[in-house]
Amino acid sequence: MHYIEVDDLSFHFEDEPVLQNISFTVDPSEFVMLTGENGAAKSTLLRNILGLLKPTKGNVHLATRNEAGEKLIIGYIPQQVASFNAGFPSTVLELVRSGRYPRGKWFKRLDKEDEIHVEKALKSVGMWEMRHKKIGELSGGQKQRISIARVFATDPDLFVLDEPTTGMDRQSREEFYQLLKHNSEVHKKGILMVTHDHDEIKKYADKQIQLVRKEGSPWRCFSMDSCSEHSKHPC
Repeated sequence: MHYIEVDDLSFHFEDEPVLQNISFTVDPSEFVMLTGENGAAKSTLLRNILGLLKPTKGNVHLATRNEAGEKLIIGYIPQQVASFNAGFPSTVLELVRSGRYPRGKWFKRLDKEDEIHVEKALKSVGMWEMRHKKIGELSGGQKQRISIARVFATDPDLFVLDEPTTGMDRQSREEFYQLLKHNSEVHKKGILMVTHDHDEIKKYADKQIQLVRKEGSPWRCFSMDSCSEHSKHPC
């Protein structure tokens, strides 16, 4: 089964073509990176996939069920997700706990399983020791990490991540990529991640989707079936 299936997608802003003939899939247990130059409409493609924009042509199919037959949970991290101001009132722990509420727990006391997920999520990004800090007191990189922890706390089946390592140092990025790889291999998560750090992440990802274009034409999709290969071919 495919968690994401993009079939011949094209997208226009008004009359201007931006994306053309995009086709690829993301499966359970697959870590896929989406790359391209600045301005390559990568975020626009993600928004089309998630239904936030409507393709001009073609189709996007998102699975409704995971491999266990349960409702598919999607964890989405957009760009600039960590833009909290200094007066943001929540603590780190409160924010990450809120990631458990969409599972039917709004206004309910979290149970032991919920608290375990929250603790694991914060420890996975190295922020457990700062759980009682106010979010407004954190650095940009720390805010980014707790935003990621909140998504991990929801225990999604499919991660859709738009440059999630912005503001992280190299060691934090490496640890994050290792965490994603563990989730795809061991927990069978599907991962689609926009990144500029394709050289760093190549050893962790299973497949690269690259947006390229000729001068004056819309962005098109090219892929490498395996990140250990260097020959490109149309998707």
